Amino acid sequence: MAEVSTRRVLATAAVAGAVLGGIVAGAVAAATSGSNPAGTTSGSRGNAVSTAAVVRTSLTSAVQVGGSIGYAGSYTIAAPAESSATFTWLPTVGQVIKEGQRVYAVNNEPVPLLYGRVVAYRPFQLGMDGADVAELTHDLIALGYGGGLTDSNHYTSATAAAVSRWQRALGLPATGELPLGDVVVEPGPIRVTTLSAYVGGAVAGGTVLTATSTRSIVSVDLDVSEEYLVKPGDPVTVVLPGGSSSVGGHVTAVGSVASCPGGGGVGVGGPGGSGGGSPCASGGSGNAATPTVPVSITLDRTPPGARLDQAPVNVNITTQRANDVLAAPINALLALASGGYGVQVVTGSTTRLVGVTTGLYSNTLVQISGSGITAGTKLVVPAS
Repeated sequence: MAEVSTRRVLATAAVAGAVLGGIVAGAVAAATSGSNPAGTTSGSRGNAVSTAAVVRTSLTSAVQVGGSIGYAGSYTIAAPAESSATFTWLPTVGQVIKEGQRVYAVNNEPVPLLYGRVVAYRPFQLGMDGADVAELTHDLIALGYGGGLTDSNHYTSATAAAVSRWQRALGLPATGELPLGDVVVEPGPIRVTTLSAYVGGAVAGGTVLTATSTRSIVSVDLDVSEEYLVKPGDPVTVVLPGGSSSVGGHVTAVGSVASCPGGGGVGVGGPGGSGGGSPCASGGSGNAATPTVPVSITLDRTPPGARLDQAPVNVNITTQRANDVLAAPINALLALASGGYGVQVVTGSTTRLVGVTTGLYSNTLVQISGSGITAGTKLVVPAS
């Protein structure tokens, strides 16, 4: 898990206030004069100004948290012991292996990958029945060797014939049967993460390699104080390493047990929760660590950045949404002496000050409503 980055609110009223603090001093006098021409290039106290139109749009506010991108699933692939057998080929770490491709080779004979959720736990032979046979039949059809086959959980003579055709294509003896250890069965494509065997080593039984799926997943350790922000199914945006691109995703799981850095549990629901746990110890620094809950996020597509296993990413979690509202640039807002905010509306060559009610703030826009404010209304803003 990558170190969780400092959390920051991307869009809140506090952010807007900070922005306003930098513009109000130079803009209030211009707003209250009510006579500056639209599109002027200089305002009160020499500040340059411009105009921007009110728009009708949808706004969101979000909290950004740190996480890491990796791959879902964890698979350990083992080989049964074989006397006088040697590993003659092994994949490389990071290699992706798909249906029908070899996972490893013993005595120059490939051991291919098949897709299924029932592991290969017994030899395949004529007359047997079971869910594993149904998976084998489906794989043979998918690989193009299923002539005369229909999806079935019974190992028929047609199944044996299909297996023989597949064995001949792999350069194996066409026996029509598959001894235990002749195939590897996993739910889908695998990505090799570690190798425990080596080419030239004896097949003594045990782990050959470990792998993950090829499905990208983002993991976040979310502060328990922010747990309320997410639930399974919620959409998020993941900013990829480098910050130049992003991809959508959805929350797939939110942990129910909080933990402290180093793995100490603090009970279900975190401090004060039903688990009755206590906050994390200070660890000698004088500052108590913050307990977190694990959050898993599945990406809507596999981005190039996903090749960087465990690379740090930022996740934008939407906290509020306002659809079909009027919005203006945040820096169009002016603090009024009587309290609240106003905007400087441009009409022809003149301007007038209009009080507005603000709603949701996004990164650059703020929801507003006020007398005469419509989509397209021009407002005075500081020139960029």
